Amino acid sequence: METIGKRMMVLRFSALGDVAMTLPVVYSLARQYPELHIDVVTRPFFAKLFINRPGNVNVIAIDFKDYKGVSGTLKLLKMLGGLKPDYVADLHNVLRSWIIDRYFRLRGVKVEMVDKLRDKRRRLFKTGERQPSFIDRYATVFKRLGYPVELTFKSLYSPDSRPAVPFKVEHPAIGIAPFARYYNKTYPAKQMREVISQLTNEGYNVYLFGGRRDEAEALKAWASQFDRCDSVAGLYPLHDEIALMSEMDVMISMDSSNQHMAALTGTPVISVWGSTTPACGFMPYKQDEANAICMNIPCQPCTVGGSKECPKGHFDCMRRLMPETIVGKVKQLLPTIP
Repeated sequence: METIGKRMMVLRFSALGDVAMTLPVVYSLARQYPELHIDVVTRPFFAKLFINRPGNVNVIAIDFKDYKGVSGTLKLLKMLGGLKPDYVADLHNVLRSWIIDRYFRLRGVKVEMVDKLRDKRRRLFKTGERQPSFIDRYATVFKRLGYPVELTFKSLYSPDSRPAVPFKVEHPAIGIAPFARYYNKTYPAKQMREVISQLTNEGYNVYLFGGRRDEAEALKAWASQFDRCDSVAGLYPLHDEIALMSEMDVMISMDSSNQHMAALTGTPVISVWGSTTPACGFMPYKQDEANAICMNIPCQPCTVGGSKECPKGHFDCMRRLMPETIVGKVKQLLPTIP
């Protein structure tokens, strides 16, 4: 396809993990079609994910607080219209993106949106029927726009250009991101502390990742309880956290943004699943599903994105998952300690 002078607008406003899942597709697209100019529209914090992006990818950070109400929406549409895209790839598929889609369709711009398969979720919950990966769904959007994508992305960093990190990481290094946005995607704290205890006693060095404020305070307290354990939560900007993930020998994460950020660096990820499962379509990029730890009890999954409580009340999907199972998976990936 002739791409000289063509512009594509990509819409994905949230959340952090979902935006992270767009990067392998957008970067692969950009490198496969170097003469196609790509404008990615997202929120300011998520824009920080686009590290070492190809030269034909431009990230437009939109703070929607500046575009409230009807007048704000018109202002946003005028600004985006000034970019004069030839194509719009809506990777979000929500009301706000529908308004943008409609604006450009009325101007003759070809628009395609990601299929969230909302109509198939009932079968997912009843039978566990696997949903396509969102990464593959994003690629399908570009294919429908006339730009089939081969997913060639490997890492945010090249082998001969490793990122600077804020301190020297001691190996073998295990990163643990123990929190998720929702309760029923989070491994119980007592059990996770037992994972940390077993790993540090075995000679692994553990680095704790998490958010600022409450998470940072909690992880600082956890780290103080164990030798060979440090918390990096809340201490560094996002690009430094991702650089540190690239230094981990293994990353343990819930079904959260951390598994996707670690995957962007090529670090092996052990993912821990509760109310959601890999069947929901959120496996991290190019990660081995053999490293996805899931009880697969009859009531899993009970939600696609997580919720505040277990609908059954027992939370067996996490409570019955023994710390030894997670530690055993680490030992399987890193069987020897130097």
